[in-house]
Amino acid sequence: MTAIAMVVNGREATAEVADRTLLVQFLRDTLHLTGTHVGCDTSQCGACVVHLDGKAVKSCTLLAVQASGAHVTTIEGLAPAGDLHPVQAAFREHHGLQCGFCTPGMIMTAVDMIARHDGALDEKTVRDELEGNLCRCTGYHNIVKAILAAAESTRSAGTPLAAE
Repeated sequence: MTAIAMVVNGREATAEVADRTLLVQFLRDTLHLTGTHVGCDTSQCGACVVHLDGKAVKSCTLLAVQASGAHVTTIEGLAPAGDLHPVQAAFREHHGLQCGFCTPGMIMTAVDMIARHDGALDEKTVRDELEGNLCRCTGYHNIVKAILAAAESTRSAGTPLAAE
């Protein structure tokens, strides 16, 4: 067992974990933050994407001890309670979800993508960067539309779309 400490969604989180505990397991099983989904355990689907020190990572292939000392943001910490983050609002407005299983990972990936490109995105870039996120319901059309709308609103408002 190893003692770990990190800031998760703005709150200090400490625990003793087995060295092989994945970050996704720590978030879901220890902290009860179940918005981060486990889809494949092999880094293929992207349902487990969270932000680690402001960058999107797949939490199913990262050990919790590797995140010790870091700032982690999950889908639950993306916006203040009762509010939607602009990307969440765009997904709702543009019907960028269906069953919802992939949605948290898609949104966390989208927030990172928009921030890295300062909102300057086109359809090809969005589709290329979503390659590591799988959706079995929508065919991606509305997901791409939602991300482009959120990126455009960020650019026209002149404000960063940072999650942290």
